[in-house]
Amino acid sequence: MKNKYLSEVIYQIFALVIIVIVVHAVYVAVIRPNADIIAQQQAMMQQADSSYEPEQSLYVILKDFEQETCIILFFWAIFIIGIKAARTMKERALLDRELLQVSAGTSILPEDARQYARPVQALPEKEQGFLLPRALQTALHRFGTTRSVQDVSATVRGVCDSESDRLESELAIVRYIAWAIPSIGFIGTVRGIGMALGKAQQAVDGDIMGVTMNLGVAFNSTLVALVTSIMLMFLLHQLSLIQDRLVLDSENYCDEHLIRYLQVPERGAARGGQRVLSDESVPEPV
Repeated sequence: MKNKYLSEVIYQIFALVIIVIVVHAVYVAVIRPNADIIAQQQAMMQQADSSYEPEQSLYVILKDFEQETCIILFFWAIFIIGIKAARTMKERALLDRELLQVSAGTSILPEDARQYARPVQALPEKEQGFLLPRALQTALHRFGTTRSVQDVSATVRGVCDSESDRLESELAIVRYIAWAIPSIGFIGTVRGIGMALGKAQQAVDGDIMGVTMNLGVAFNSTLVALVTSIMLMFLLHQLSLIQDRLVLDSENYCDEHLIRYLQVPERGAARGGQRVLSDESVPEPV
């Protein structure tokens, strides 16, 4: 289990490094050169015609460092969400399989718990770590040990609750990214407004180009941060939804395919065609 978490952390860090390299390369090769060309053209046309209104360009909106950081974090969060969604869908595939192979009308006795656990134990090692096999194996082991259906039901519920808490805690990094992206956009807003105030004297002298460009930095960073944050929160809620459904469906699977078939024989039940009397039912000698 510890190795699995360590490998996930390594994958996430490796993915972050790759995303930083790719996004920065796109910015250096495509976005910033085109944004500079468009800004120069708009400045020349505005000097030639004071009534000229420059059109918004995607390159100009995305060109600053705050927007680049937001996009890097956005793609990193999508990578993490994609990994967890793929694992969740693999776990859901087990819900369509008959892992216990219990036919209708069959009763599972405590003595049979080990026998019915063998098909689950025969699963590949990777699948045995999924929620449903773990819940089934834990339930069968508890039934064979305690001979109590109530304990089995409580055990399944406990396994599913702990899995739900684990899945929720693993999304902490994505929730932090969803919080950090608007904060980075706000940093860009403050930086842009600060630089615009530094150009106030030029605006008083009649040159408002510097003020407008710096205000564009402020508003564009906020725009990109809010848009990416909205999209990220939507994907995050969708992931939480399919994970919650996995936990609930796994618990229902255990109820329908295992717990409903469990039966504890009463004391004095027939064994091998002979009635076994309990201690209280043995007649005293006359």
